[in-house]
Amino acid sequence: MPEFHLLKLVFKALLVMFTALAAISVEPDKVFAGSPESTGNDEIVVVLHGLGRSTLSMWLLATRLEDAGYRVERVGYRSIQDTPEQILADISEQIDTCCIGKSAKLHFVGHSLGGLMIRAYLADHEVANLGRVVLIGTPNSGTKIVDNLRHKWWFKVLGPMAQDLGTDEDGFPKSIGKPDYPLGVIAGKTTILSNDKVLPGDDDGLVSVESTRIDGMTDFVMVQATHAGMRYDKDVARHVVRFLKSGQFDKHGM
Repeated sequence: MPEFHLLKLVFKALLVMFTALAAISVEPDKVFAGSPESTGNDEIVVVLHGLGRSTLSMWLLATRLEDAGYRVERVGYRSIQDTPEQILADISEQIDTCCIGKSAKLHFVGHSLGGLMIRAYLADHEVANLGRVVLIGTPNSGTKIVDNLRHKWWFKVLGPMAQDLGTDEDGFPKSIGKPDYPLGVIAGKTTILSNDKVLPGDDDGLVSVESTRIDGMTDFVMVQATHAGMRYDKDVARHVVRFLKSGQFDKHGM
């Protein structure tokens, strides 16, 4: 595919991301506040961001989880500089420090790469009080965007982790074992960034819907949202809360 079209796709993704940021309301979400299903603070949710982001990018989702009654721990990591092994070591230390050994039930929620890092952590660690896990726009089978861009000189600036997110069999996404815990997968679908030459079928602009699916998942739901927009989407947050509470998504609205 001509490089011009790939650059155009990346530009569109950035444009939608900034548009989503501009549209975020700073008003509290009353739909999550004072819920009769609130847990108190007896359950913890570890939240991980995606590639090139920080804990700040997950603030709205974290706030909505707190409004639903959870104690939230946002875990950050250097996704651009570090290798997959270094990232895993970093987040493992943080999670072990904040949350392991506590009596509270421990849930995990990850956006994009954050979901892969959660899976990698749980593959290497036994969590006695493990609750449920939700992955949001996570490329569980990799993304063809990386297959098409990894050999471009400018893409290499994103570091070793980005280079390892392709769909090849020896790539990082497919190196992680299948889940043996309650796992909900949320995929995004958008026509704004769709490009069938790069991502055949439905996709969120960066990850195909099919790539988010994984053998062993407990439930799956698709929302109308872009890859970046899912972090701020109210329906996504509702689905996350519902799965953490019940182990399934509400396919008929809430």
